This record gives sequence, C-alpha cells and structure tokens, in this order.
Amino acid sequence: MSTEPETTENPGPEVPDTGAEGAAEATAATEGAGAAAGAETEGAASDAEAEGAASGAEAEGAAPGAGADAEGGADGSATAGAQAGEGGEGAAADLSEAEAELLAQRIERERIERRKAEKSAPIESGTKLSGKAADLLAAVRAVESGQKPPETVFSEPPAPRRPAPEPVRRPQPVPAEAAGGPVGAPVPPAPPAEAVAAVREVLAAGGAPETLAAQAAAVLGEGAQEVLRQDPWQLLRVPGVRPEHADSFARALLGAECAPDDERRGRAVTVWLLEQAALAGHTALELPALAAALAQRGVPEAEEAVQSAIAEGEALVFQDALEEPGRPAAAPAQDAEDEEDGEAERPVRVLVGLERYALAEESLADALARVVNSLPKEEASARWESAAAAASGSAAELIRAVAGHGLVLHTGGEAARAEPAALLAAARALGLRAVAACHTADGRRRFAGLLGAAESAVPALAAEVEAPAASAPAPARDTASDAVVTVPGLLSGAEGPGRDAEGALALDLLVVLDAPQLDVESAALLVESVPDGARLVLSGDPAVLWSAGPGRVFADLLAARVCPQVASRTPDPGPLGELVSGIGIGELNQVEAPGKELVIVPVRDAGEAVHRTVQLVADSVPRALGIPPEQTVVITPGHGGAAGTRALNAALKERLNPGPGRFGGFDPGDRIAYSPAPGRTVPGRVVKADAQGLHLSCAGGPVVVPRERVEQSVRHGWALTAHQAVGARWPAAVAVLPGDAAQALNRPWVYTAFGRADRHLSVVHGVEQALPRAVAEVPAKPRTTRLPLLLRTQVPTAV
Repeated sequence: MSTEPETTENPGPEVPDTGAEGAAEATAATEGAGAAAGAETEGAASDAEAEGAASGAEAEGAAPGAGADAEGGADGSATAGAQAGEGGEGAAADLSEAEAELLAQRIERERIERRKAEKSAPIESGTKLSGKAADLLAAVRAVESGQKPPETVFSEPPAPRRPAPEPVRRPQPVPAEAAGGPVGAPVPPAPPAEAVAAVREVLAAGGAPETLAAQAAAVLGEGAQEVLRQDPWQLLRVPGVRPEHADSFARALLGAECAPDDERRGRAVTVWLLEQAALAGHTALELPALAAALAQRGVPEAEEAVQSAIAEGEALVFQDALEEPGRPAAAPAQDAEDEEDGEAERPVRVLVGLERYALAEESLADALARVVNSLPKEEASARWESAAAAASGSAAELIRAVAGHGLVLHTGGEAARAEPAALLAAARALGLRAVAACHTADGRRRFAGLLGAAESAVPALAAEVEAPAASAPAPARDTASDAVVTVPGLLSGAEGPGRDAEGALALDLLVVLDAPQLDVESAALLVESVPDGARLVLSGDPAVLWSAGPGRVFADLLAARVCPQVASRTPDPGPLGELVSGIGIGELNQVEAPGKELVIVPVRDAGEAVHRTVQLVADSVPRALGIPPEQTVVITPGHGGAAGTRALNAALKERLNPGPGRFGGFDPGDRIAYSPAPGRTVPGRVVKADAQGLHLSCAGGPVVVPRERVEQSVRHGWALTAHQAVGARWPAAVAVLPGDAAQALNRPWVYTAFGRADRHLSVVHGVEQALPRAVAEVPAKPRTTRLPLLLRTQVPTAV
C-alpha cells in the first residue's frame, strides 16, 4: 500500500513543475524545440500528478515541504543554467543556433530524468515532509497500523474559540436537590446504571418490584446487590417496604434457610422500627416499647435482636436517670459522687435509638449550652436600654431579655410576630448584624413586611448613645428583605450573611421564627452555626403542630427552663383570632362573624364533602369575598381516604385546571406541593415539562424536578395536610373534616388548620361532636426525646 494519502481535491490544470528555469527556456527555445520539450513534459505528467497528491496539502498553506522541493528544483535549475551560461560564454561564436537548441534539449532531458529518479525513491517520514503534510502522513500510517480509528485522525480540529463577553446574569433553574435547601442530609447522587441493573436482577429473583432498584442501590450503596443476596431483610431500608414484604423477598432468595428467628431479620426489623419511630417524631424508644413492637412483628427473641443491633453498631443504647418525686434534680457531678459513695442507685430508663438522631440531640445540647454561656458581659447596656425604652409591652420585655442573655425563648401567635420584628429593627439600629430566619418563603415575606414597618418607627439608636471608642464602625445596613431569610436557605448558604473563616454565621443576633418546626437535626445544624458571643432567639407558637422530623426542640426547651422565656400578650385580632386563641387553650367557642370571616358547612359523607369543597373554592368564596381560587388553600387530615388530599386535588384539578396530565399527571398551571426533602413542602405551580423534567415555579424561583423524582416529590397542591401548610397563611382556607377523619383529630391539628386563614375560614364539617372533643380532650401525641435530660446536665442552673 502506498504511504501517500489519496485526495479528493481537484489539483486543477496539469502544470509541470519547471520553475523559473522552464520559463527561461520557453523564452529562449524555438517552436520546434518547445514542441520537443513539451513532449517530454507530457511524458512526466503522471509524475507531476503523484507529486500533487503527496504535496497537495502543502500547496494549501505554502508548507515548508513544497518550499524544499522548490529549492531543490531551483538548485538544479541553477546548475543547468550555470552550465548553459558557461557554454554560452566559452563557445558562443562556435555554436550554431541548431546546436544551441540541441544543447538546451539535452539539458532539459537530464533534468526530467533526475526528477523522475527523485520521485521513484521512497519518502522517509520526517525528512522530506513537514508541517501539515508530515502530520497527514503520520496519521495515514497510524490508521494502517491499527493504532487509531480513521474517524479520530481525519476529523477536523475544532476552530479556536473567541472569548465571549460576560452574559447578563439571569435566574437559573435550581436543581431539585437544592431547591429550598434541604434541612436534613443532602440528597445522594443517582447510582450508576450498572448498579441499578444488578440490583434489579436480585429484586426480580426475589419477586420484589423492580421499580425499587434505583432506591435500593442509592440507599445500600456500592455492592447493593451482594448486600441483598447475603441479607435480604436489608430491603427494609428502602422507604415504603414493610417487614412482610421483606419476609417474602427473603423466602424467595433463601428458601429453607429463611426463618422468623434469623438474626439478620431481628436486626433489620429493629432498625426499621426505630426509623418508623423517627417518622412519628421520636428520637429514641424505651426498651420495653421496642421489645413489644418486635414481638408484634414476629421476632421471637426481642431483647436478643436489640442486643444484636447494638453490637453491630446499627443502634445505640442509653440509660437516663429518672427524677424521683420529691427529690431535687442533681447535677452530673453530684450523681457521680453519690454513686461512688455507694448510695442507692436512682431509677433509670433504658432508651434505644438510631445513631444519627442521638448524635444530633447531643450536639444540639452542647451547642445550646455554648450559646448560653458564651455571651460576654454587655459593655453598652445603655444602648439596649434605650432600644427597650423606645418599644412597649412584650416587645420591650423581649429586648431587655436579649440584652443580657445568649438564648431567649419567645412565644405567641401570629400577631406576636411583630415583637421579634421590633427586636430585629432595634438590633439593626444599634449596628448589630441581625438576621431573622423563617420556616417558609411565605413566612419570610410576611415577616419582612413587619420588619419594614418596625424599622420605619425605630430611630437610629446607635447615634443617640455614644458607642465605645474601641468599637468598629457599623457596617452598612441591608434592606429589610435582606435581613429575613428561610432556615433551609440559611443552612445551605443560599441566603443570609455567609460564614466566617471558622464556619460560623457572620452575625451578632439570630431570630428564628416558627421554632416549633425545628427537628433535632436542623436545630443542631442551626445552633452549631451561631458564633460565640452571639445571641439566639427562638420564637414560635407552642400550640401548633410539632416538627415533621424527629424531636420537639421548642417544647423541650420550654419545659427545661434553661433560659428566659417571654410570653407575648398581643392577641390575634378579629373573629378568627378569637376562635384560634380559644382552641389553643382547649375551648371551641362560638364567635360572631359579621363579615363572613367564618362559615360552617355541614356534610353527611365524604362525597358531599368533596363536592361542597370544590363549590366553596371555585364559586362561593370568590363570589362572596372576592378571593380568587389561587389564594384559597384546602386542608384535610390525610392524603388517603375518600376526602383526602388525593381525592380533593383530583376534583379541584378537574374544575380549576382540567387537562390530560401528560407528564406524570401534571399539566401547566397546576398548583403543586413540592417536597425537596422529607418534612418540607414548597407550594408552587407547573410551568412546563420537557426532557429535563418537570419545570416548576416555587417561591418566585424556577425549579426543575427530574423525571425520575416527580412521583415521589411532587403532588398536586390545591389541598394540603396541616403539616404541609404549617408556617404559611392564605387569604382564605377551607378545612375539610370528613366523618372518617374523627380519629385523626387533636387540638394541635385543629389549631394549625384553622390558623392558616387570614381573612376567611370555611369548615366542611362532617365529624359532629368529634371536633369539640378533640379540641378539649386530645392533646398532642407524646414524643420520646432525650434533649431535656441532656440540657439539664449541660446547663444545670435553670433560669
């Protein structure tokens, strides 16, 4: 095979490479001699084509190889010209014109023969070619030897890119993992396709749904298929899988080896029960309660199963001393001294919990103790006193408490939020770096309005009282909207003042609104981020539902009494405020509603409840009060049932935004409830759907939910549960209480649901006397936590 590449380019007219010499000879030769020379040149035409094929690429860019050939031709021409010149000079008179022509022809034939010999000789790579021609030749040889495929060596290199001007920054769609900033652990990346395929094979062999493959691969991590083969009950780690499902899967894989007393089964069911307890709000379970639950799940040796889980590090055990009636609580040092002196041991309770929640609770207690103890003596107390004097009532009391303490609790309803706003405005006027964090974007918007009103009424206190000489000048104040953030945004860094070199938030005062919604993990992250010497205020309504995640941080802090507590004396106004305030103390009062603030709609069954709800949202409320459907929220106790969120959302979509639901049941314009992380709900609307996923508009920003996550993280949002609605308010709310929801009602649920209405509340009432009974007699379900004890050991002196 020839080493010279083929070319598809047209070389043009066949012109022999005679150079300057050919031109001189053509001028001096006669027509006859020119005809003879032309015959020779035509005979060498094939050689000229071969040369053009080898050096055609050189001719494009005047490559050095062509120059070398030209130089060689020039040398030859110069030699022949010299010889001809010498002959002409020495015997010009002796040669006739015919002899001169013959001499010129002979010289031309010698030159052509010499060029033929050069062309027939092999070309050594790198000696005769250079530049692009040499690269092309090397590429051909690489293809012939099989080192590179043709498409990689003959592809044109990309053209050099010119630097583009900096584009105008525009809001970009937020990935689903980051939208709203998940409070808990970050969302893990999607597992590799090969891992999912391997897990799918194991699931198929065990008769489990193959749709669980992606979740199982993500939860169990690398080598998930081998984990499932060796311990089929590890399938319980996948959300939604129950013990009976895992037992069926294990029987299919293990056959006769599968037994109820299998140690692997006992450990897996133990961990599953602790995870279910966390979903119910517990950070740990008492050992007798856990053993009883294991026995109900068919684990024959419950205590051995718990011990096995503890030995494998899948659970932790704690022994917490109980307080005896009439005996004062002792500090940890006193407990140790009593034990050394041989006194009778105090009764203890044995708790078992998952490591992540146990560590979060202990970290939270340590961080709270640090905040309480790290505040230095206030050198400019007169400045705080001036700020308190400018306020009144509970707001002044709150400012004075914050002036002298690192941690302060504030309680009150919706109207009481004006008091933390007054505190924040005063602190900012003093030149402090003060930030407020709310649970939801709607709460942020409402509190920013309160802060703006408070700042307009607060004088520049820093100018009224002389600051210490050593103090640095106060930084420029942000606007009210910049000083109010959401808790997820603050923790993720998407909002707020940023962090210092040590990772602490760059602030002097942090006010957390909606504090009852803090679970132990988010609370630990938040309090650990507060720098030494800064102040922390936790404010909220203790009557609302507790956090969706494990723990009851705000309630535990109120019970522990380790810091000052300021209870607001500002009542919620109007008929709805009167109604909700009564529910908070266990009374369902009849209130006067002259402006149709409250309407009771009795129904007989769930079907009628759905019909009347749609009628209220779509017709009655807009016609009577001028509140459009998009400003009305429907709240019901659960997702399932004949009048749950699924049934209500289906009916409301059919009436308000009918469509085929081409993308997972959603259409543009649908109201949705997006859950970027467990326990968090962000209301929004569907914008469009494409190959990237479902495009949403949530809290004024774009969000893209990947196709594979739509089913588990997006629901229709005309109707919500009370937990999904907490932290936000709407102009109108419709509380749906079907007959089958009577057992799910309690005082915090009713308080939270009824309190979501700002101007109007409709109650679709089908539970009869169950509603007043729930308000009067059914408090919140208790949660087992360790925070009160940990706080008592960390901060023994109660305030």
